[in-house]
Amino acid sequence: MKLILRNYIKTFEGLSKEVWWLSLITFVNRFGAMVIPFLSIYLNESIGITLGDVGWIMSAYGLGSVVGSYIGGKLTDLIGYYKVILLSLFFTGINFLWVMHVADFWGLCFSFFILITLADMGRPAFFVALSAYSKPENKTRSLTLLRLAINLGMGAGPMIGGLLIGTVGYHALFYADGFTCLLAGLLMMYVLNPKTVKEVDKEVIVENPVAPEKDITYVYFLIGLMLFAMAFLPLFTVVPVYYRSVYEISEPNIGLLMGINPIMIVLLEMPLVAWLLKKKYDNIQLTIIGIAFTGLSYIVLVWEAWIGVLFISIVLMTFGEMIGFPFSNKFALDRSKIGKQGAFMGLYSMAFAIANIFSHNAGMQITAKYGFKVVWLFIFGLTVIACFFMYLSRRKVMEETTTKQLSLKSNLDK
Repeated sequence: MKLILRNYIKTFEGLSKEVWWLSLITFVNRFGAMVIPFLSIYLNESIGITLGDVGWIMSAYGLGSVVGSYIGGKLTDLIGYYKVILLSLFFTGINFLWVMHVADFWGLCFSFFILITLADMGRPAFFVALSAYSKPENKTRSLTLLRLAINLGMGAGPMIGGLLIGTVGYHALFYADGFTCLLAGLLMMYVLNPKTVKEVDKEVIVENPVAPEKDITYVYFLIGLMLFAMAFLPLFTVVPVYYRSVYEISEPNIGLLMGINPIMIVLLEMPLVAWLLKKKYDNIQLTIIGIAFTGLSYIVLVWEAWIGVLFISIVLMTFGEMIGFPFSNKFALDRSKIGKQGAFMGLYSMAFAIANIFSHNAGMQITAKYGFKVVWLFIFGLTVIACFFMYLSRRKVMEETTTKQLSLKSNLDK
């Protein structure tokens, strides 16, 4: 047991203290995001918004995520990641304290659009900051630590949120979210002030930087990533409904089953990533492996004769997440070196935001019309197409590598 624990701790060695601080800030911020899991219930039961109108408010929420990711990427290149993160945290905190007083439909659409725009404005900046605070050989593990902080925060936040609702009321969630955002901003000012903190890997300023939307290799990658995210996200909407409808599992047991995902991530993701880094696979190959695991996690659900497939499915899904997302993130960070990092990472965040807009609604609509087996096959089809676009991206990378080698050889011969 001591050896296992020692090896687990060893996987975190070598990461800069700035990465640890950034992960702590992320944890505080995500821990405070306790409104999100209860938002639909709050809008419907507490304010009296119809379920149909709740759907439109959530669409405005998703659209804000797309706009925020785009603006955040552009701002990061203009004023730097530190200022963008601070602006995002402080203005998000203030908006959480304000939005709880809005009760009409159009006001809520506008308020949540602004709120998530400000919140997701910081996403590309966080990625660029992480890159700046990490040595090149540690970037994937640094990303994994950040994901660990996100999962711990998102796991603990709803539990505290449920207690606050039961004891104080829904308004307590908005106060908690608002003040934790402000606390995260103050913590960042104290521990990561650029006047006292040195960057480990400064952004490379390139002549004639490539715009991410004109980089066909990156465009293929982003399409594959968006499809991957669309396949993964139904885990939080369609899958719980499936557990309840088909297997009649109670809500507490659904929670326990879903809890396998964050527990596995906390215990296994860092050692798994450290092990995979020693293998001769590139980032896109590993992303494709992660997508394949995700596709298999839905295919096994087609077989409804044994409840054990639910456990197999959630394990496969989690392996897909643990492998696919860290290495896709690493590819995006590496690719961003040919242009402006903020713009590249802004589009990376946008791929997830766009997936959020369409994935949940499409999954529920297909389920309502054709049943669960059809939606599982549909999602599996998304993963197949995602793998195809990742293959196209990797092929372009190999072509670029070959061209560079031939050019270098030609220059040496001269």
